[in-house]
Amino acid sequence: MRYTTAGESHGRALLAIVSGVPAGVPVSQDAIDVQLARRQSGYGRGGRMGIETDTARVLSGVRFSHTIGSPVALLIENLDAQNWLEAMDVWGHGADVEPVTAPRPGHADLPGLQRTGAADVRDVLERASARETAARVAAGAIARAFLAEVGVLVRSWVEAIGGVGTGALVPSAVDQAAVAASDVSCPDPETAARMRTAIDAAHEQGESVGGTFTVCAEGLVPGLGTYAEAAERLDARLAAAVMSIPAIKGIEFGDGFACAARPGSAVHDEIVLEAPGRLRRASNRAGGVEGGMSNGEPLVLRAAMKPIPTLMRPLKTIDIATGEVADAAKERSDVCAVPAAAVVAEAEVAMVLADAYQDLFGHGPLADVQRALGDYRARISW
Repeated sequence: MRYTTAGESHGRALLAIVSGVPAGVPVSQDAIDVQLARRQSGYGRGGRMGIETDTARVLSGVRFSHTIGSPVALLIENLDAQNWLEAMDVWGHGADVEPVTAPRPGHADLPGLQRTGAADVRDVLERASARETAARVAAGAIARAFLAEVGVLVRSWVEAIGGVGTGALVPSAVDQAAVAASDVSCPDPETAARMRTAIDAAHEQGESVGGTFTVCAEGLVPGLGTYAEAAERLDARLAAAVMSIPAIKGIEFGDGFACAARPGSAVHDEIVLEAPGRLRRASNRAGGVEGGMSNGEPLVLRAAMKPIPTLMRPLKTIDIATGEVADAAKERSDVCAVPAAAVVAEAEVAMVLADAYQDLFGHGPLADVQRALGDYRARISW
């Protein structure tokens, strides 16, 4: 199962096409739109979220609330496009549209201009904008629907914003109801309050703040991924998928970087016999991945998001039209989007895991995948 997206931030719509979707997966409009609403929420989001009310229109691949084995196409209209008709006119000449010529530090603006040869940063920033991730979340909802049918749940929580954090949390210690009730997706109310204070302070100073979040997938069978092909290792694929999200700067699995300072005996998870024929790990420092494969423990992936590069008190740059020092371009933006990034990461993780299940259990209809999965579990006494 793979996806591709199209569309610009202020264009008419975003489009996601999910290919390799097996027949027979139950899907619902509400389930897709719930994920889109989660992406739009969160303390510190900008004015754009007050304009858009994202909903995905399914154009193909679903009949009577079940997938039919063909690509699923999803369309998300950009309501804000009405305010940008001239600037984003497909067929116009643009003579009366003022170009953006002050690339923002930390954004795709300047390297995008250098790559494409464009003279207007808008040619780059419209596609590089994180608005595109709404299409990824819609696509990920299809992968989630498939994973639910094979017993897998993907969730996330925020651990730090603007230097205020809980420290690393283990999945069993995270109350998902508390995460859902928090406008910063943090399960600890006291820490969440301090996060909001940090966001408010950044807003007053014309700044933005980043943070860290964890994505957890539970119910995975061991053996997803491979040890035999470098590019198909599960952790390699997951890292690439999450790193593809704008502003993500670091990834770790389990105890991650902390493992580098410990002796091996304090890093590796001992294998124990949980029940006759069933082997498990006594701990989960590896984050559910060993040797490029899932090991049956919860997948625990932590990501670091840098502050958004659009600042209301902009940094200095060079105007590409004049060659002079200028303030970087600024447009309506978020102060903090860490909770939203966690939802996008859930979608990316779901897509990789759905594809990994199909690689192991076949690309046929859902019933065939479930049958092969049952045989596999029986063989390994899972």
